[in-house]
Amino acid sequence: MTKADVIAKIAEKTGIDKADVAQSLETFFGVVKEALVDGEPVYVRGFGSFVNKKRAKKVARNISKNTTMEIPEHYIPSFKPAKEFTESVKKSEKAASAV
Repeated sequence: MTKADVIAKIAEKTGIDKADVAQSLETFFGVVKEALVDGEPVYVRGFGSFVNKKRAKKVARNISKNTTMEIPEHYIPSFKPAKEFTESVKKSEKAASAV
């Protein structure tokens, strides 16, 4: 499902114009991005949380040049689904058949 599909589905279910849904969705994504850049997690009860995960410093190999390089400690954005969300997907027969 693409972002356009999500926008169309929300517009269909709510009766709100697609342009307004698209603007709201883009604003939501922008707020989540800004919060994570500021180091602040975003919790959506019943859905999940958007958090920054810390990656430790490590030494990696560049096999094409046969050299080692150090990758510094850094953060990456991550999503952790809520327990209710995870359970509903586990119980879904459609999700099991999609795999």
